[in-house]
Amino acid sequence: MTILVADDAAFMRMRLKKLLEEAGQTVIEAANGQEAIDAYQAHRPSLVLMDITMPDVDGVTATRRICQLDPAARVIIVSALGQQAMVISAIQAGARDFIVKPYQPERVLDAVNKWGA
Repeated sequence: MTILVADDAAFMRMRLKKLLEEAGQTVIEAANGQEAIDAYQAHRPSLVLMDITMPDVDGVTATRRICQLDPAARVIIVSALGQQAMVISAIQAGARDFIVKPYQPERVLDAVNKWGA
């Protein structure tokens, strides 16, 4: 399965990419919300792991735009504690689930297995 990882922190993208590739997934990366939207249009990944706080276009806006492009899109928010209002906005924009940073690898893989099928 192809998974888009959208996060402005290169370290977070690298950690998620390593975890997902070790689990047999193909990973596409985006460093901001606009890159995520563009990558989604170009590749139509099975799943998107989306950070909320990013430059240019934030994760809530990117989630909304992706879900407008593809109502069947499966977006999982990966967000820091203390962003509950933003997580609620992201769910309202079409996100299917959320994972709290710092995340447990098992939680990420469980969400991927649940929503990526």
